[in-house]
Amino acid sequence: MPTRKKRHGGHDEEHESHERWLITYADMLTLLMVLFIVLFAMSQVDKKKFAELAQGLASGFGAKSVTFNAQSSIMDGRGSDSSVLPMMPNVSPQLSNSTGAQTAGATANDAAAKAAVAAAERATATKQAADVAREIDNLKKVQEEITAALKAKNLDKSVLFSIDQRGLVVTVVTSSVVFAGDRADLLRPGQEILDAVVPAIRALPNSIEVDGHTNQLPVPTVNYPSAWELSTARASTVVRYLIGHGMAADRMSAAGFAGTRPLIPPSDPRSVTMNRRVDIVVLSTLPPDERALLPAAAK
Repeated sequence: MPTRKKRHGGHDEEHESHERWLITYADMLTLLMVLFIVLFAMSQVDKKKFAELAQGLASGFGAKSVTFNAQSSIMDGRGSDSSVLPMMPNVSPQLSNSTGAQTAGATANDAAAKAAVAAAERATATKQAADVAREIDNLKKVQEEITAALKAKNLDKSVLFSIDQRGLVVTVVTSSVVFAGDRADLLRPGQEILDAVVPAIRALPNSIEVDGHTNQLPVPTVNYPSAWELSTARASTVVRYLIGHGMAADRMSAAGFAGTRPLIPPSDPRSVTMNRRVDIVVLSTLPPDERALLPAAAK
């Protein structure tokens, strides 16, 4: 093959190599040889050792109890390429035991959690029972003090006591000795009743609610548009009297219910006088869920 001379100097240029493909061809043959050697080695591998290798690999990936089995694989030396099946992991007894232990642990944790919840509920119930019992005792002491003051004036027959979810209810029957018919002016006997009530509730931290009620007789009112205004006016009169005798105004509230909340059924002959009343309620300081337990505890 002719060659060209270099421009500078008289030396011949190097020959271009056109046999580089031989290097690539040789590399390919080398790789094929290595591949067949590996395949041959795999066909002659000890199945037991391969299983140990697979177990080691599985352990390295965090699945200590996973083993690999192959059916009709080339490791057996029998079976063609078409008979080679993918190796599927099987759960070993160790994994079953581990899973069972985890399940047992979870069950134990659930049981412990339930026991803790039950203990907390028992503790809450115990605390609520203690709070309610203490509140009942306090309300009973107020009742006893009011009763003693009323007996000293021979007025104890004019007042009834009860405990509901609100607290202690002091019911003043508003007969003609307390309020005149269709009137909201507090008469002298009514003032004496309130004078016996005030000392027992004045120093309490509890708020006081005064509710006015009328009976169910369809008698038209003259001085008020309806029984609603009459019952509210009577409650307001009692509130003003209590404030005038030392009760804090910010502890007081008044409401009128007309004849919507009878003390006894209207069919009872006593309802004409008993349902015509004013309730002075010493409101409990307990939270709502504990106040709901007061009526049952009082009995």
